[in-house]
Amino acid sequence: MNLSDYHISELNGVGPAVSEKLSRMGIETWQDLLFHLPLRYEDRTRVLPIAGLSQGQSAQVLVKVEHSGIRFGKRRTLICRVSDSSGSMDLRFFYFSKAQQNRLQPGQWLLCFGDVTYVSGVASMVHPEMTWVKDPSRPPLSDQLTPVYPVTDGVKQPLMRKLTDQVLAKLHHDSLPELLPETIKHHFQMDDLAAALRFVHRPPRGTSLTQLIDGEHPARQRLAMEELLAFQLSMLRLRNKVVREDAWPLAAAKQLNQAMLQQLPFSLTGAQVRVIDEIEQDLKQPHPMLRLVQGDVGAGKTLVAAMAALQAIEQGFQVALMAPTEILAEQHWNNFSDWFSALDIQCGFLVSKLKAGERREMLSQIASGEAQLVVGTHALFQETVEFSKLTLVIVDEQHRFGVHQRMALKEKGRYQGRVPHQLIMTATPIPRTLAMTAYADLETSIIDELPPGRKPVQTLVLPDARREQVVARVEQACRRDKAQAYWVCTLIDESEELQAQAAEVTAEQLAVNMPELSIGLVHGRLKPFEKQAIMEGFKQGDIDLLVATTVIEVGVDVPNANLMVIENPERLGLAQLHQLRGRIGRGQRESHCVLLYQAPLSRNGQARLEIMRETNDGFKIAEKDLEIRGPGEVLGTRQTGLLQFKIADVMRDQVLLPKVQQVARELLAQQPDTAQALIARWMSGREEYGQV
Repeated sequence: MNLSDYHISELNGVGPAVSEKLSRMGIETWQDLLFHLPLRYEDRTRVLPIAGLSQGQSAQVLVKVEHSGIRFGKRRTLICRVSDSSGSMDLRFFYFSKAQQNRLQPGQWLLCFGDVTYVSGVASMVHPEMTWVKDPSRPPLSDQLTPVYPVTDGVKQPLMRKLTDQVLAKLHHDSLPELLPETIKHHFQMDDLAAALRFVHRPPRGTSLTQLIDGEHPARQRLAMEELLAFQLSMLRLRNKVVREDAWPLAAAKQLNQAMLQQLPFSLTGAQVRVIDEIEQDLKQPHPMLRLVQGDVGAGKTLVAAMAALQAIEQGFQVALMAPTEILAEQHWNNFSDWFSALDIQCGFLVSKLKAGERREMLSQIASGEAQLVVGTHALFQETVEFSKLTLVIVDEQHRFGVHQRMALKEKGRYQGRVPHQLIMTATPIPRTLAMTAYADLETSIIDELPPGRKPVQTLVLPDARREQVVARVEQACRRDKAQAYWVCTLIDESEELQAQAAEVTAEQLAVNMPELSIGLVHGRLKPFEKQAIMEGFKQGDIDLLVATTVIEVGVDVPNANLMVIENPERLGLAQLHQLRGRIGRGQRESHCVLLYQAPLSRNGQARLEIMRETNDGFKIAEKDLEIRGPGEVLGTRQTGLLQFKIADVMRDQVLLPKVQQVARELLAQQPDTAQALIARWMSGREEYGQV
């Protein structure tokens, strides 16, 4: 028998209603039930003395009933005073029957389990789980830790334990095939799967609760290893599926590259040269490039992308660049138009808010190939868009899209049986542990060098109580030092509940406080041409102070801006704060960023802002962000589902990742059937995130 072949309805106690509720929890088969692991455990293997109990503790006591009675107050309460040799405590019941009251007779022994609270200095348990004990010298203690499972309405813990007991009784090697290779089991000295599952569902007396809950017990590590391996296999299979397709091999661009470099007022960094060469070699291949380019803010990723685009355009092909927001798409379009106009290359621009006539004209230019480089948002892969000869897709800030969206754009570019190359860029440094998992289908390049002359931004963390001083300093810098500044607000509309200053209100207040300054306002609700006009005015120096929401997080380059104030920074993630701060410090002058927080800060909030004050290193910040917020938040909402592991944790289990990657490659090449079985066991339908 194979446990994956048996439906959950074949277990005792599972009727249609319960079956439906279990299905909503992702439990369809007996195997699913085994992989639905406990959240935590209760220790009912021992009895604790009343005198040793502490507030909030979950504990089991063996006690004798002294007396009981009903107390009338705000609510009718049955209070039963019980004791052991160390002291006395109360059992409290808000819902009870006459029969239950009658059973609580003086002299009766009880085994009680519950959460401890103290009421007027007396230990209490509210509605504890109770077992009537005949012989107090031999109480019915469990010989295992009691599992507490994730459940839903209508599915209680006793039922989950009863069902799990039934399946555990059927668990042996033949019923749940061992799929983890012996090499990896031997390397990490791991038990077989059946033993690991038995242990985590029914840990024996004496097992360390801390080790179990923290995921550090060998049994949980064994399961985490297999889940990580299944995930890696699914990502590698996705990559193999793509690279098995044909792409147009592109020779190195010579004339356009040389002309492009000659017009630049600066030289490329060594890191840019290295990454450009890596991309060039990929594009020469007859199968699609899948490369992620990481670089901290200001490292010059856009220029690297431009050089890649020229390699395709010189061969007569089209390039598409997809950005997550219209303001970033506009910024890219402006940059590429400036660079490429001198090279006689036509740049197109496609976003959802174009007028009907403009859209028709742009679609015509894209379909004819007249638009050699097309910059846009997700509008690029809508049904009405037809490319001529698309052979390179550049995706900026990949984590805001999700794999399936760039795959959709890939299908748009299918031309004469060949698919486009893919270049993925991100200015959000991705911790190595996360990149090894979330982007296992991509080769990775890192631009780890900033242009010469860039000075690190000095960051100050100040409470909102010092707002007036900050306003005075900004005015002084803009008037006396001829600086330009950003004032970043986290909301457009006012919200008392979140205590966040609205951008529009802030702009009005600052205009009153600084009447001699030219103040602009930009946020996501403005029309594209309005945003563009304001940003252009700021870039040209016509605006001294730009009040903005986080729409200026990426893509805006104003070298003269060297001062930034970010309100309510405690509401933003570290990576987003780092992105915002990266808008300044692009010139030769010293730059300052003020994080103006609302007191009091939580301990977590203090730690986060302190990291921003201490370092400008995006990768260190990203590691801390991952540690604090978890992979789903760091990657962005579009990919949250990607790393929702049942057991594994990419931070905790990072030591396993290098070996997992090695074994995944070997397994996919040498034992594809085993690889498929592992994916089916653990991914259970989640692979579709990577499909078109």
